[in-house]
Amino acid sequence: MTITRVTQRMMTNRSVGGMQAGLARISQVQEQLSTGRVLNRPSDSPTGTSAAMRLRDSLSSVKQYQRNGQDGLGWLGQIDGALASVTTSLGRAKDLAIQGANAVNSSPSAREALATEIDQIRSGLVSDANTTYLDRPVFGGVTAGGKAYDSAGAFVGVAGAVNRSVADGVKIRVDVDGPSAFGPPGGSVFDHLSTLSNALRAGDGAGLSASISDLQADLTRIQSARAQAGGAYNRVEAAIGSAADSELRLTASLSDVENVDLPKATIELQLANVAYQAALGATSKVIQPSLLDFLR
Repeated sequence: MTITRVTQRMMTNRSVGGMQAGLARISQVQEQLSTGRVLNRPSDSPTGTSAAMRLRDSLSSVKQYQRNGQDGLGWLGQIDGALASVTTSLGRAKDLAIQGANAVNSSPSAREALATEIDQIRSGLVSDANTTYLDRPVFGGVTAGGKAYDSAGAFVGVAGAVNRSVADGVKIRVDVDGPSAFGPPGGSVFDHLSTLSNALRAGDGAGLSASISDLQADLTRIQSARAQAGGAYNRVEAAIGSAADSELRLTASLSDVENVDLPKATIELQLANVAYQAALGATSKVIQPSLLDFLR
């Protein structure tokens, strides 16, 4: 049997080391409880810090997708409102055209009244075609200007799609091309209303019949554009909901990595404190009595 020599200095150093370790553990748990976080510096857990950084990056992307989606809903909501107004106005113009065709031999003043209302409808449609969202015309493509159509009903925008990223690799168009909705130059709804107005003033029966057919085609095209915008609106809404779900999951995961488990940490603090008190008691018995103790 080998007997290892144990000196008083060895026992003292070991006791002091144990007390320092106990104090360090108490300090660590106390810091976690006071900050509410397990990770207070990268050295606390390098792997946990790396995971938290990746989760925060994903969380930032998801929040940006939601902001993009909300912006897209703003565009598409304005488009839906404008096209609804256009549909109503075109329906009224078509009714007036039918009324004029049935009374082509009516007095010039009666036909002038119908033509004047058509002119007003046309002006209103130009205003609808220049509907904006955040000062950008929703039917003007990628133009930097503030209008999609001039007062004569000519397209002055710049063709191009306005897209919004609503998920990783998913972009949705949130505008409607003006000529696709209101018709191409020379055959737009504004041209058709001008032709209708002239036909009413001239009492041109054939022209009125042709205008009725043109307005019906315009109505069909506007409704198709509105349905397209409605479909895009639904897609953006669904993407926002999906992003919100992802945000909740990522936030929960980040909390698991970064935040402290309060009940568990509280128990750990109590255990560490008990261990430290025990170490203090043991150390007081290990320290060798001095000569002064014998002289008392």
